[in-house]
Amino acid sequence: MATQVMYSPSLASSHAQYFDRPATTAQPKRTTAHVAHNVYGEFNYYPQELGVPEPVNVMKPSSFLNDPKETRKLLVEDVRGRESDFSLETSGFQFVNHETIEKEFRDDESIKRDYYPEIENLVKELTGASDVRIHDHTIRREANNEKATSYDSKAAKATRQQGPVRRVHIDQSYTAAPDVVRRHCPDEAEQLLAGRFQIINVWRPIKPIYRDPLAVVDARTTDAEDLMPVELIYPNRTSGSFTVKPGKPEGQEQHKWYYLYGQQPQELLMFKCYDSKTDGRPRGVPHSAFTNEEEAGKESRESVEVRCLVFHADDTT
Repeated sequence: MATQVMYSPSLASSHAQYFDRPATTAQPKRTTAHVAHNVYGEFNYYPQELGVPEPVNVMKPSSFLNDPKETRKLLVEDVRGRESDFSLETSGFQFVNHETIEKEFRDDESIKRDYYPEIENLVKELTGASDVRIHDHTIRREANNEKATSYDSKAAKATRQQGPVRRVHIDQSYTAAPDVVRRHCPDEAEQLLAGRFQIINVWRPIKPIYRDPLAVVDARTTDAEDLMPVELIYPNRTSGSFTVKPGKPEGQEQHKWYYLYGQQPQELLMFKCYDSKTDGRPRGVPHSAFTNEEEAGKESRESVEVRCLVFHADDTT
């Protein structure tokens, strides 16, 4: 099932200049004995030949369960043993080792009290941000229906259980991302948005993952034309995300997909949903769950993700 909780801690008092380097103590160690588990997975894209997607009403499952898709079977490379080759500022995603005192992720109050501060501190350390605020979290567990998917976990909770999302997407569009700040920090929004602003997803397995891993695209292998904005209609507002086109004809795909085979609970995946910087650095990372057919008999995936609003007050260029 999916659980989403809103949270707004107070403004942090410390600040450090953003730095472009991988974590030191938190970076997974490179190993030499690992044999890469590169696999092929099926990814559901928005059809290449279609134009602007229809708006999605998140309270009506029929508006997104039956939307058009183009399925491609693509190579997914295992990054284990070369995790340090990827970073938020180069590929748009990064793997880090991080232990937490939270193990079950079944009590929302415990998650807010214990887990949120851990992740806020981690993201600050890795990015040098002046302020990090977690605005929600989502727990994903096996769905009743393999087709169950949603752009919004509250809508999914109201209709059915939600499992891994098997559609290539980015959670926020470029126009919708600043509105997240305006909704959650209305009194400070314009001041916070005056500097560099990011939304970073911190994604953790609750149990070791084999069957339904999360895969991410190296942002350097995507083109702006691949991203199609989707209007999301809520009862009292609108928002937006990106659905993603494959970009190239079948057999000529340029998107490079990666995952971490046998990802453990202490192995976090961090990836960008949005970055206000427009200087060529990654602004968002397409991602999707896929089924590893070699592990089809394994336990279904359980995972937790938190979406962090990340502010760099001194970076105003």
